[in-house]
Amino acid sequence: MKVAILGAGGIGMATAALLCRNGHLPVIWSPSGRVAKCDPLVAEGAIEGEFQLDVAVSCAEAVQDASAVVFAIPAYGHRSVMDEAIGHLQPQQTAIVSSQYSLSALYLAERRPDITVVAWGTTVVMGRPLSPSRVKVLTVRAQLDACVLPESAAATGLGLCRALFGDRFLACKNLLAIQFSNVNPEAHMANALCNLTRMEKGENWDNYGGITETVGRLIEALDDERLEVARAYGVKVRTIHQHMHLSFDLPYGSMGAMAAGVLAKGGSPGPTSLQTRWIGEDIPFGLVPTVALADLAGVSTPLHAAGVRIFSALFGRNFEGENDLLPALALTAATAGDLLHRVQR
Repeated sequence: MKVAILGAGGIGMATAALLCRNGHLPVIWSPSGRVAKCDPLVAEGAIEGEFQLDVAVSCAEAVQDASAVVFAIPAYGHRSVMDEAIGHLQPQQTAIVSSQYSLSALYLAERRPDITVVAWGTTVVMGRPLSPSRVKVLTVRAQLDACVLPESAAATGLGLCRALFGDRFLACKNLLAIQFSNVNPEAHMANALCNLTRMEKGENWDNYGGITETVGRLIEALDDERLEVARAYGVKVRTIHQHMHLSFDLPYGSMGAMAAGVLAKGGSPGPTSLQTRWIGEDIPFGLVPTVALADLAGVSTPLHAAGVRIFSALFGRNFEGENDLLPALALTAATAGDLLHRVQR
């Protein structure tokens, strides 16, 4: 099947490698123009091989005749790329949001109610670009949560995901369950806060090596807040420990001990710059919506709220104001019941 991948970063390229390995035909489009020619895609790590990659010069070209359209861009690009794609999507196509941040799948579904929208709780792969045509695939996840709008298309949408990427998708209750299943914002905020000078100075350090027992306790406390907000909306999601167990095949333990287990398997590099998705994506599009949803449900999230304020002070930026999805979704004018109705259509 032809699959359009909108986004040419590490996730987009690693997703393309997985599709090629599975016998499908990905065509990639880079909103920034980063990839502009059809060099073979070289993958190493969890996926090894050289694959011919088609590159589209426009969003319209990428989307044309595709069975599925995968949005594989950072959350701060979701609204602009979705706005670009909305006019080109056809009713028979399935849009896959990899992965949903700040209810971005709802933003797309409400503007194109005639298409099937699938939201993933995280990406099917972890990837790091080594060059515009080379990617290191860090892992292919054994399981991830997915939810489909409208609900009547759930079997078809999940069936397509399994046909393209393998039998690794678990049906989730609704988009809020997907929203709260993403553990990256909490883990990245705690790790970035406690290792910020390493990032600012450009030091080489390991992501999981930075999660000591002390940092792990902060992640666990943030995780407790995330789980409490999820319960307020009637959804049950995995703990950070369950996520680590499934993602890395680790025995259960403290977050610090499980991070040490990932490090022993090889780990992954931490950011060597303040210009990282850990901050530019996870603070405004991960922590900020959790606080907004918590406020809507009357749940206190002091650590999340403090994280947003602390990083805004550190960077001299209004991270809450950088989220361009929440205003479009008009959450402040809604109630928790209204939102539940919107995500369960």
